[in-house]
Amino acid sequence: MASNGEVVCSAQPLIPIFKGKGYKFWSIRMRTLLKSQDLWDLVEHGFGDPNEETKLKENKKKDSKPLVIIEQAIHDSIFSRNAVTTTSKQACSILQKQFQGDSKDIVVRLRSLRCDFETLYMKSGKPIVDFLSGAMTIVSQMRSYRESNFDQTVVAKVSRSLTPKFDHVVAAIEESKDLSMFSFDELMGFLQAHESRINRSLEKKKMKKRHFKSRRQPP
Repeated sequence: MASNGEVVCSAQPLIPIFKGKGYKFWSIRMRTLLKSQDLWDLVEHGFGDPNEETKLKENKKKDSKPLVIIEQAIHDSIFSRNAVTTTSKQACSILQKQFQGDSKDIVVRLRSLRCDFETLYMKSGKPIVDFLSGAMTIVSQMRSYRESNFDQTVVAKVSRSLTPKFDHVVAAIEESKDLSMFSFDELMGFLQAHESRINRSLEKKKMKKRHFKSRRQPP
């Protein structure tokens, strides 16, 4: 039976419950969970129907393990849609088609996300965290569709979309780092640290000006 809340099992980690929204991120968590239990291959590829009846029974018994996890991870409000499935592959396929769409839908959504990503630029006067937050939102959605070879593309795009005050740090990164191994998370850390240094320097200059101005004022 499906559960309305989080399910904790002594043999399994916490199972994320899908209630009809946020399918992309739920599916990522479920894939990681099933991989941790060495069950993902059955869900992704299914199993054949060998001629030997004994072998078929063994395959069905193995597949019942990921199937029961998937059923526990579905809220009662949508469980009826998967009640007739008999394999873990069928269960995942039905959920994916209903809540993420088929391969054509995914292609269209990825094309739209790529367009949003390519037109993303940092606005002058805005903090780097705002720009990186917007970039991360798009990147996370693209990764949920299993966009491959993505980190290098993200690093290159973000680096060329910054305001001029980051030119120095981008040049330093390009000279000192192997960009083929440089992740988006690392880039975010460098950029935020650089902006913090800039802000501290500007604050010190403001304090010096205020101090100098106060000293020149007549008593």
